Amino acid sequence: MASTSGFKFYHYDPSMVAAVIFIAVFFATTLLHCYQLLRTRAWFMIPLIVGGFFEWIGYIGRAMSSQQSPDWTLGPYIMQTLLLLVAPALFAASIYMELSRIILLVDGESHALIKKKWLTKIFVCGDVASFLIQGGGGGIQASGTPSSLTIGSNLVVGGLFVQLFFFGCFIAVAVHFDVAMHKVPTTRAQSSDVPWRKHLIALYIASVLIMIRSIFRVVEYLQGFSGYLLSHEVYLYIFDALLMFCAIVIFNVVHPSEVVALVEGGKAAKRGWKMERIVGYQQHHRIASSNSGRAFV
Repeated sequence: MASTSGFKFYHYDPSMVAAVIFIAVFFATTLLHCYQLLRTRAWFMIPLIVGGFFEWIGYIGRAMSSQQSPDWTLGPYIMQTLLLLVAPALFAASIYMELSRIILLVDGESHALIKKKWLTKIFVCGDVASFLIQGGGGGIQASGTPSSLTIGSNLVVGGLFVQLFFFGCFIAVAVHFDVAMHKVPTTRAQSSDVPWRKHLIALYIASVLIMIRSIFRVVEYLQGFSGYLLSHEVYLYIFDALLMFCAIVIFNVVHPSEVVALVEGGKAAKRGWKMERIVGYQQHHRIASSNSGRAFV
């Protein structure tokens, strides 16, 4: 197998078929997210879309590596290593911002452990730190020297633990909010026109998928480059590719633009907009979101 200073890029021949499948599916879901973004202007979904680009471009790197076996080159290896490693951190950033909007939607800030003013800032800052640490670690590893492998691996593990810590705290905040709302629901939360729980459930599912994937990556790196997980490609596709594809598709189907429309409608009412204008604004976003969902199906 090809190596740099004795470092083997892969312990197997990367599968072209698996890589092409996930290039196609991530490209499709990301393209749909781009369409939904332009139709609904839910701008906080931009990090998730960037993460989607990272995913399908990362699998292009794996497809390129499959054609180079056994004389792998460094470029495609770095591409797939870095992009697939940090993409979920971008998914998480959009998820953090959606929760703050759900809280605002139901007038539930009094039920939240962290005030909306700080909620997004705290978790997104933690996410950025995790992103930079993982990216830096992956870049150091790519040189392939024994010392860089050790340093890079430790940085990646550290970045993943930062991500797990902040994501665990985030899930705790979301669950606490949900339980508090169940015990003492706000007037707005009880309205049938505010389907906030549907979006919270979608947020839960995506969060659990990202947590499982991050735990898998921690175990993978702790085992080292000769470990069982890094020696068997199938686990990457089961516990990373498949889980992240499901996470991003969830937001195609239950698109957060509905939350944005309802929040903006509430703000408009406070600003004194006429009811006809508010209803028209909300209907426009609901129709756009519905059309996007049908396009996916």
